[in-house]
Amino acid sequence: MSKLDSKVALVTGASKGIGAAIAKALAAAGAAVVVNYASDKAGADTVVAAITAAGGKALAVQADVTKAADGQALVEAAIQQFGRLDILVNNSGVYKFGALEDITEADFHQQFNVNVLGLLLTTQAAAKHLGEGASIINIGSVVARITPAGSAVYTGTKGAVDAITGVLSRELGPRKIRVNALNPGMIETEGAHSAGFIGSDFQSWAVSQTPLGRIGQPQDIASIAVFLASDDSYWLTGEQLLAGGGTR
Repeated sequence: MSKLDSKVALVTGASKGIGAAIAKALAAAGAAVVVNYASDKAGADTVVAAITAAGGKALAVQADVTKAADGQALVEAAIQQFGRLDILVNNSGVYKFGALEDITEADFHQQFNVNVLGLLLTTQAAAKHLGEGASIINIGSVVARITPAGSAVYTGTKGAVDAITGVLSRELGPRKIRVNALNPGMIETEGAHSAGFIGSDFQSWAVSQTPLGRIGQPQDIASIAVFLASDDSYWLTGEQLLAGGGTR
């Protein structure tokens, strides 16, 4: 019997990168998975195809997590298709680095809307259906701990994720729902490549700050997400798990 047999998971922003790896890992552990995407339908369909080819169950659902109605429809799609919801992974996120003088109102609102408001709205919709033993995993970042220069807005959003995780662990704890933050260091994803981080001085700096001597891969985070989703972590809630190879 697999760790997540009979469980149903919803992963936001799961068409690529960390979200796609988490969706596949949860499915491999036995969960049926709703693969959310905002605009990359082809990517989400590819993730679903990989899961079903391996014998798992998955469904791609489009939703803009910054809109309450979309969040509600996303959760309802999971319930309609699979009959329940046990695991929520709030992975949707955007980032833009830049110096203080380059911050714009648009940058601020985009990052806080997706990274913070989206998390709150999706959790609000999901919480109505989560029962005892459910697990909410909020994807944060080690930037909230190491506060790199040029990341004021993004780091602000991830600091908010950490704080909200603590608050929701107290609010939902009486219902035996666990809420934890999983905070990666630098991970080699499509986004990291397109942003120019891979092969850059920033990557070299990140490796120099990492005791294990490399940047991470999506699977490094996905395996920890499976642990947090499973009953193996039943006594953890309100925690911020740094997953950066020792970066802190």
